[in-house]
Amino acid sequence: MSEGPIGFSQLARDNAPAVEGRIRTAVSSSPVELAPPRDDLAGLAGRPLGEILVASCGLAVSRLGEMLDLQSEKSDGVRIGELLVGVKVVTIADVNLALSVQLQLPLATAIEPTAIPDALVRAVPIAFAKASKLLPLREQDGRVLVACADPLDYAALDDARRLLGKEVDLCISDAETIVHSINRAYDRATGHAEAAVAELEEESLEAVAQDLEEPADLLDAVDDEAPIIRLVNSLLSQAVKERASDIHIEPFERELLVRFRIDGLLYEIIKPPKRFQASILSRVKIMAGLNIAEKRLPQDGRIRIKIAGKDVDIRVSTIPTTFGERVVMRLLDRSSVLLELTDLGFSERNFHIMHELIGRSHGIILVTGPTGSGKTTTLYACLSKINKPDLNILTIEDPVEYQLQGVGQVQVNPKIDLTFANGLRSFLRQDPDVIMVGEIRDRETAEIAIQASLTGHLVLSTVHTNDAAGAITRLVDMQVEPFLVASSLVGILAQRLVRMLCGDCRQPYTPTDAELAQIGVELKPGEHRPDIYRAKGCPRCAHTGYQGRSGIYELMTISDEVRQLILKNVDSVTVKRAAMRHGMVSLREDGAHKVMTGLTTIEEVCRVTAEDTRADALVT
Repeated sequence: MSEGPIGFSQLARDNAPAVEGRIRTAVSSSPVELAPPRDDLAGLAGRPLGEILVASCGLAVSRLGEMLDLQSEKSDGVRIGELLVGVKVVTIADVNLALSVQLQLPLATAIEPTAIPDALVRAVPIAFAKASKLLPLREQDGRVLVACADPLDYAALDDARRLLGKEVDLCISDAETIVHSINRAYDRATGHAEAAVAELEEESLEAVAQDLEEPADLLDAVDDEAPIIRLVNSLLSQAVKERASDIHIEPFERELLVRFRIDGLLYEIIKPPKRFQASILSRVKIMAGLNIAEKRLPQDGRIRIKIAGKDVDIRVSTIPTTFGERVVMRLLDRSSVLLELTDLGFSERNFHIMHELIGRSHGIILVTGPTGSGKTTTLYACLSKINKPDLNILTIEDPVEYQLQGVGQVQVNPKIDLTFANGLRSFLRQDPDVIMVGEIRDRETAEIAIQASLTGHLVLSTVHTNDAAGAITRLVDMQVEPFLVASSLVGILAQRLVRMLCGDCRQPYTPTDAELAQIGVELKPGEHRPDIYRAKGCPRCAHTGYQGRSGIYELMTISDEVRQLILKNVDSVTVKRAAMRHGMVSLREDGAHKVMTGLTTIEEVCRVTAEDTRADALVT
C-alpha cells in the first residue's frame, strides 16, 4: 500500500530517534509519541490481518483458522481482530500493531493531552470525539494528525475533516487510551476558574441560565457565551479534577472566597470580584432548582451533571449570612468504583474481625466517627462484600450515595415523613436479611434497629462519637435500655481518615523520642531508632506532600466482660480499658503503625486523633 493522505508519510520517520528506535519527544513540544515501523514486518503491508498477527505475535495458524471459520458463521459483521481479542488469543495492542502494518499507519505509543492545542480541541465536539473514538493531536503543514481506534470508520473520518476544515493524517491507538485522553484534553481546554474570573473583569455580565433537565457534560460548554456560566462550570470541573469533596462559596464584607476541600483540608482557590457575588450565587441556585428570590432562609437542592465523562451528583446547601448567602456543594462521583473491604486500610487483625462480624446472621454493627471520616464508604464496602443473590439487603440513607446492584435502597424524605425510623419500621415487613440505616439519630430509630437485630436481622448503622466505647454511651443517652444495647451489639468500629504520603516526594528522616511519643511509640534502651517519612511536595501531589487518604481504625468486639460493663451502665473509659485488655487497638496505635510503615506522617495522625489521644491518657 503506497503512502497517501492518511499513510505513514514521514510522520514516524521524521521523528524517529537513534536511541532504542522509539520517539522520545518532550511532552511540552509534542502531544504524541509514534513508534517507527518494524523492519521485520515491512513486507506484510496490505496483507490480511490474521497473517500479520501470525508473524508479529506468534498466533497459531490453527487457532487463526478456527476463528476465521467462526467469523464466517456469524452474520453480524464482526471483525477477526475483535474475535481474537474476545477469546483472549491476542491483545488489543497486538491488533493495533497489525493494523498499523496492514494500513501503513503509525502507531501511537503514548498521548499527552496537555500538549494538544486548544483550537483543535474546540473544533471537535466532545460527544463526537468519544462516539468516534478519535482525537486531533497536532497540526503540521496544513494537515492535522488524528489518533483513532478504528481507521476503517471512513464516515467518522470524513466528519472529522469537515469539523477541522483540513485534511487529516491518522495514527492508531486503543479506544481506552483515546477516551482517557479526550477527557483530559477537554477538561484542560475548558480553562481554570482563574481564567473565567479574568474574563469577568473584561465583560459586562448578566447571569441568565436554563436549568439542566438532562445531565450534560460540562466540557461540551467550552464556547458558552455567558462568562458567569463558564466560571461556575470551570469551578465544578476543576473540583472534580482535583478530587475535591466540597466547594465552599463564602461571602465576606469586601470579598468573595471560593475554597475546595481536598483530602479533608480546605484550600483557597480564587477570589472572584465581590460585585459578581449575586450572579454567581444565582447561577448555582438555578442549577440546583432553588428559589433565587428567597435569600432569607436556608435552602437545599441538588445538581446532577457530567464532567469529563464522570456522572457527578452535587448536594447544594445555602444559608443566609451577614454579607450574603453562603453556598456549600458536596460532590459525589456516582461513577466512582466502590472500594473493597481490602482497600480501606484495615490491619490484618481488624480485617479478619470485620469479615467475621459482617458474616453474622443477626446483631448490630456500628461505625462511628465525625462527619467526613469515611463511615458510609466503610458500610458500602461491607454490603458489597456480603451482597449475594440469596440475601435480601435493604438500606435507608440520606442521601443514597452509591448505587448497589441487587440492593434495595431508599432515600430519606422528611417532607413526606419518610424518616429513618419510619423507613426502618417498614423494612421489617419486607423480609430482609441485612438492613443498613444511614444514621441512628434518636431513640425511636435506635429501638427499632435493636428490635430488628434481636429478631434475626443483621443491622449496620452509624453514630457520631469520638471512639468506639463512646457509641455505647450515646445509645444509653438516647434512653435505650442498657440490657437491649448489651444483647444486640456485636461490634463497634471507630475510624478517621489520614492523608497518605505522596510516593514520589516523601522524605525519610530519623524522628526524635519526643516525636515518637506523640503517637505512643516508646523505644527500649538500645533499640534501633527507625526511619519514617515526612511530606515534601511535588507537582504530582499539587505540592501538598500527600495524595489520597486511608482509614485508621479502632474495632471493639462485645466480649462477655464488655457486655457486663454495659449492663452496669459504666462510663466509656472503663469500657475502653476492658476492650483494650482483650486486644483492641486504639485509633492512635493504628495510626502509629501506618506512620512506622511509611504510609503517613506523625502530624497527620496527631491531627485526626487529638481527642482519642486525650482519651487514651485516661485509659492508661
